Amino acid sequence: MAGEMNSDYDATQQTADFAEETEPFGLFQAWLGEAYAKEINDANAMALATVDSDGLPNLRMVLLKDADAHGFVFYTNYESAKGQELLANPKAALCFHWKSLRRQFRARGIIEQVGDEEADDYFASRPRGSRIGAWASKQSRALESRFALEKAVAGYTAKFHVGEVPRPEYWSGFRLTPLEIEFWHDRPYRLHDRIVFRRSGPGEPWSKTRLYP
Repeated sequence: MAGEMNSDYDATQQTADFAEETEPFGLFQAWLGEAYAKEINDANAMALATVDSDGLPNLRMVLLKDADAHGFVFYTNYESAKGQELLANPKAALCFHWKSLRRQFRARGIIEQVGDEEADDYFASRPRGSRIGAWASKQSRALESRFALEKAVAGYTAKFHVGEVPRPEYWSGFRLTPLEIEFWHDRPYRLHDRIVFRRSGPGEPWSKTRLYP
């Protein structure tokens, strides 16, 4: 992490006991729970990295919507830039930075599409306006004016004025199944704690290594 140690750094702050961890998902859930208690906004916000057809990296913030031993789930328009990139090259990396906790979490691995039932359940849980928005937005494509977007929203609001708003076929989720996970915790004088878990494939055992800062 760039920059000098903040003057308000609490030198007594302790990191999790990495020595006791044999797999990464329990520790991630513990860190995420602490982030929800400490972060002001969007503790589940993460940077998602993909590459385009030319191999040029692309990066944006998305929201984590589910996480368990199978991986990390987020949702998008499959016709968007990230959707197209992930469908063409199903590998990605993600990063959480919880500034209030002075922690960073990274993972990288392979991408798979979530099932229709899982996507339907999540879509139905979204606010109605967000479901309308999924129909109205041609995500990542050129927009001639704000009015055009508002007109599309009004049109789909009228179309779905009664009953449920169905999930568009082009809107669904991805799951990143990690092959590598790193936990980073800020420590005094830039002598940070770094622990990385690696495995050769999904379902394989994890190996754990402590890294130099």
